[in-house]
Amino acid sequence: MKICISLLLTVTLAAASMSAAQNGPVPAPPAQTAQSPQAAAPPPAVPQEPVLASPSVPLGPPPPSYVIGPQDVLKITVVEEGPELQNQLAIVGDDGNISFWALKTIQAGGKTTRELQDRIAAMLADGFIRNPVVRVEIDKYKSQYVTILGEVRTQVRIPMQGTKSLLEALAEAGGPTSNASNDAKVSHTVGKEETIDLRDLQAAQVYMLHDGDVVVVQKAQQFYINGEVRNQGVLLWQRNMTLTQAVTLAGGLTDRGTYRGASATRVVKGKSLKVDLKQESMILPDDVIKINKRIF
Repeated sequence: MKICISLLLTVTLAAASMSAAQNGPVPAPPAQTAQSPQAAAPPPAVPQEPVLASPSVPLGPPPPSYVIGPQDVLKITVVEEGPELQNQLAIVGDDGNISFWALKTIQAGGKTTRELQDRIAAMLADGFIRNPVVRVEIDKYKSQYVTILGEVRTQVRIPMQGTKSLLEALAEAGGPTSNASNDAKVSHTVGKEETIDLRDLQAAQVYMLHDGDVVVVQKAQQFYINGEVRNQGVLLWQRNMTLTQAVTLAGGLTDRGTYRGASATRVVKGKSLKVDLKQESMILPDDVIKINKRIF
């Protein structure tokens, strides 16, 4: 299953890259002029709420790896004991605690059912019941979701139980579009936002999502290249891209092309500047790169 998902996303990402490369040159470069202070700024666009699709496949019972959380309803049984210890329901509080029989405070949140069974059995064995056998089931579990937004084929809210890998979630969203960058930003209900490089499929496979996470696949930024390259036009920018990599993406130098004297027109703090480039120079989004013709 994991191999199929990896192949799916590999093909998707490869198709996105090939689509960008095959788009070919664009007749004219984007304007790189500084905005006049007197010019009236266009009204800001009103963001549209994405329409989220929801898979119709029923979730079924939680797997053994399901992690118990607040508002889950547990069914607890101590085997071969009285009715007061059979099929007793306990609701997990916001603090992750439950109470059961004479045990007033049991930490259930963050545990699997197997771990909770062992914990309750140990507590009962401490002065209550000799060699207790405990069974814990999920009677009702709180719906858990991750949300996938941005440059994916279907913006979707995906039901989940326990954890799901980033790669699996992206595959369920149809994979990135041809306008997607290599970056996915993951926001958590608790903790800092993280950026995952989707070119590293292994990292995307082992990166586990949790309830409430929001994944946004970023739209690719662009740069323009003209002069003595085989494919002039607008191309997709990548993080840490050098001039050499940009030229390679444009099909390489022509027979008369040279890196000597290469430059970029770049807007810095509202001003359009010419920046000299070397082969190892970093390219920025919206750069307009000029590759010169060698004299001899």
